[in-house]
Amino acid sequence: MRVLVTRPEPDALKLSGVLEEAGHESVVEPLLSVAFEGGEAVDLDGAQALIATSRNALRALKSSAALAEARHLPLFAVGKATAAEARALGFETVITGAGTAAELVAHIVSVLDPAAGVLVHLAGDTLAYDLAGELDAQGFRLRQPVVYRMLAATAFSETTVEAFAMHEIDGVLLLSPRTAAIYVRLVAKHGLTSVVRELPHFCLSDAVARQLRPLGTVSIVTAEAPRLAEVLALIDAAAAQSDD
Repeated sequence: MRVLVTRPEPDALKLSGVLEEAGHESVVEPLLSVAFEGGEAVDLDGAQALIATSRNALRALKSSAALAEARHLPLFAVGKATAAEARALGFETVITGAGTAAELVAHIVSVLDPAAGVLVHLAGDTLAYDLAGELDAQGFRLRQPVVYRMLAATAFSETTVEAFAMHEIDGVLLLSPRTAAIYVRLVAKHGLTSVVRELPHFCLSDAVARQLRPLGTVSIVTAEAPRLAEVLALIDAAAAQSDD
């Protein structure tokens, strides 16, 4: 199966490699790019712990003056990949979440005391989950410096447009609601709606899948749990079915 990979770099290239190891092909078309310039300063005064819901937040911290101090604080990472990024940066204590921001909040609430100090969430400019609101409701104080921004693509590459037109893409991989919304917009811009309706769209969650509604009747396959491994399993299953 030849899959369109839409996540940002450098993760898109890594994901492409994973797909190829599983016997698939890929067309890499990042629909978001990461910008670290102009990120807000990270104030750790009185902080009891850090929160990272994205690897990009930790990549932004690499060039921050706060990194040396941050390494000594417990860091709550949303999932395994973010936790691995934190360990690579030298964080001494990394607590790995189950893969979603909601589950991470539940764990934070269960093990931390709101009176012990402020929490610092290393955030992007667009958040899919109201982590601040949920923690505030539990009595926690939260700082949420925006340390990176995600910039939307304004067009598909010529290679991708041609691959769609020649029916050389067998499926589309979408891992965030914002990416899915950009995808829908660019499909319309390039006049590819009728083409993509023939393709399965492998979505990380229902929130991602809902963004595809403007396309009309389109094949959507959604992971039961919002984890990349679940989506990759769906791609394997679809490929096996098409081979039968």
